[in-house]
Amino acid sequence: MAHIIDGKTYATRLREEIGRQVRKLREHDLVTPGLAVILVGEDPASQIYVRNKANQAREAEMASFEYRLAYSVPQAQLLDLIERLNQDPAVHGILVQLPLPPQVDTERVINAIRPDKDIDGFHPINVGKLGTGGKGIVPCTPLGCLMLLKHHLGDMSGLHALVLGRSNIVGKPMASLLLNENCTVTIAHSRTLDLQAECRRADILVAAVGRARLVPGQWLKPGATVIDVGINRIEEDGKTRLVGDVDFASACAVAGAITPVPGGVGPMTIACLLLNTLEATCRQHAIAFPAGIMQSAWGNEACLD
Repeated sequence: MAHIIDGKTYATRLREEIGRQVRKLREHDLVTPGLAVILVGEDPASQIYVRNKANQAREAEMASFEYRLAYSVPQAQLLDLIERLNQDPAVHGILVQLPLPPQVDTERVINAIRPDKDIDGFHPINVGKLGTGGKGIVPCTPLGCLMLLKHHLGDMSGLHALVLGRSNIVGKPMASLLLNENCTVTIAHSRTLDLQAECRRADILVAAVGRARLVPGQWLKPGATVIDVGINRIEEDGKTRLVGDVDFASACAVAGAITPVPGGVGPMTIACLLLNTLEATCRQHAIAFPAGIMQSAWGNEACLD
């Protein structure tokens, strides 16, 4: 049976370490990291997600600012709010919850956020830095995936990694991160020929397409490490449940390690949002980012930062 990569436990440890570093910043440098989250509309899932982000920011002793706007908000009003937050010294990270309503140009909104406050890592400047191996803010979900992979595998040089999905939010940045770790990287998508063969070659599979149980266990290379980013709500046996893009039951019989859904990548995404906020704060105040934060988070376990 595959080793279960417990993202929930890892994320808890990371948030605790971030909280310790926030207290040091406040005590030694008189700076409190501030996270501003903007929610447009009343989508129930987005409301829960934003509430969780705000609660975890407060638990890490960061300042949390929430802005809830009507679904009908004019684009100009949203852009004005972003510009005020860009200029606010108490705000070090800005996150606009996606998706946005049709009257709002999502690309324009993303581009309006100051790159050094763009804790989602979606601004073209941060995207460009990641793609060229530079130092920018990395999107939270791919960053969380990479941390889990490095913690489990260590040096990934030369391993064949397959990223299933080519979105700007997960697939493309994930591929760049794996390239920076010296993996041999393939991106698969809806027009890939013989997806099963591509999966069978992969030492590392990152699945992020949003199709429930797309990848069965028999498609996997024996011993592969599987990071399942998918969160799909299905009806089964008269109940609603969440499943990933990989069929967990059959994959466990083949893979060497796998993340569960839920409890795998999801908790790491919010933890990495806080990590990005901490890093953005340090950069904006010319404070050295705490070295070895991941080693401290993992305690006595082997850790690979």
